[in-house]
Amino acid sequence: MTRAADTLTAAHPADAAARSADSTVRPAGTAPADDPELAARAAELVRDAVLGDLARRVVAECGADVGLVGVPEPLPGARAGEDGMVLRHWAGTRADLLHDLAVPAGLGLGGRALAERAPSWVPDYRAATTISHHYDAAVAADDLYAMLTVPLLDGDTVHGVVYASLRAVVPFGDVRISAVGKLAATATRALAGAAAWSKENPGPTAPVRPAPVRPAPARPLTPREHEVLRWAATGRTNPEIAAHLGLTCNTVTGYLKSAMHKLGVRNRTELALTARESGLVS
Repeated sequence: MTRAADTLTAAHPADAAARSADSTVRPAGTAPADDPELAARAAELVRDAVLGDLARRVVAECGADVGLVGVPEPLPGARAGEDGMVLRHWAGTRADLLHDLAVPAGLGLGGRALAERAPSWVPDYRAATTISHHYDAAVAADDLYAMLTVPLLDGDTVHGVVYASLRAVVPFGDVRISAVGKLAATATRALAGAAAWSKENPGPTAPVRPAPVRPAPARPLTPREHEVLRWAATGRTNPEIAAHLGLTCNTVTGYLKSAMHKLGVRNRTELALTARESGLVS
């Protein structure tokens, strides 16, 4: 299970911490505001509890076989300004190859979520053609296939990335994607609250990425629209996208039309160009 498993006293620490973040009352047991060193330590303990709880709840409440959480940290040998994280919390694992695994931004599914600051998923990690395969051995050791990653975003700050993985080849449905997204949002509010208590920035976080050339759409894309858009930007046809994601061609067409409307474009060429300029796809 997770490292934070033995430190939690509440049923759902992330919920409790998130509620505290919305109030002016300092949580019980945290340090006085005039003692920054103790306050920072208290915030660190809250972060560990929240992220450990998040990994477990992904398994308990979202039907995943394995839950993982990557924490942004400077990686050994990384150049200045390079993003990266380490998988510090886990639930449901059978092997230990994923424990404390360093993941630079852009590598694997979680690294892509960290780099693009957007949810990402594949029905079969080991057969996926849209990600790098640096971690296939670790994924295979736990017999994982389907995988979803969601960044914990608070404005321009990335607090981490949560993984939901299954030991079967299946497409991720909107219900499960939404469930993991809601847990991620709750955890993010709690982490922001912990940072406010300590009056410091939360732990090591991913640096702010350059602003895109074009502004993001006024109405944000849904996770499914974003995934269909990502595939369309690579030149895949609607039948190919439908087959990969387990959708019908009509459904894919509907998602693309919705994305075009939100981005204000008229065709697939403009859609791909605008998506890249807006930072929606790399």
